[in-house]
Amino acid sequence: MTDAERSRDSASPGEDREHGFGRHETTEERADRQWTEMLQEVRVAQTGAQILFGFLLSVVFTPRFEQLSPFDRNLYVVTVVLGALATGALVAPVSFHRILAGHRRKPQLIQVTVRLIATGLALLAAAIVCAVLLLLRVALESGFAWAIAGVVLLWFVCCWLALPLMLKRYLERGQ
Repeated sequence: MTDAERSRDSASPGEDREHGFGRHETTEERADRQWTEMLQEVRVAQTGAQILFGFLLSVVFTPRFEQLSPFDRNLYVVTVVLGALATGALVAPVSFHRILAGHRRKPQLIQVTVRLIATGLALLAAAIVCAVLLLLRVALESGFAWAIAGVVLLWFVCCWLALPLMLKRYLERGQ
C-alpha cells in the first residue's frame, strides 16, 4: 500500500469530503485541486480589475477631465485607488505562490489566498460602483447617477454574496 493510499484510508469521512464531496483525497491532493480551482476563479476577476484600472488610468489624460467638479475629481481618485488595491489583492496569490513554491505549505497558502480573493472582489465591486457613479454623474448630470450606482451595488451584493450564501444554506439543509 502506498503512502497516498494509507493517507486516504486513515482520513476521516468529514475530512476527505471537505469541498470535494465524495472524493477520497490526501491533504496534498485536496490542496492541489483547491489551488487550481482558485486560480481559475481569480483569473476572471483579475482580468476585470486590470481592464477597469487601465481605463481609469487613461481618463485623467482626456480634455474633459479638466472640466470635472472637485467632487468628481475626488471620486476619480478614490476609484483609481480602489482599482489599484483590487488589482493588487487579486494578483497577490501569484506572488505568494512564487515565493512559497516548493515549501510544502499549499494548505496555508490556500487559506491566505481565499482571504485575498475575497478582499480583492470587495474592492473590485467598490471600484466598479464608484466608476459607474463617476461616469453617470458626468453623462447624466443629474441625481439619477446615485440611484443607478446604488442599484449596481445592490446587484453585486445579491450576485456575489447573498445568492451564494442562500445556495450554501439550501445545500447544507439538504444533506
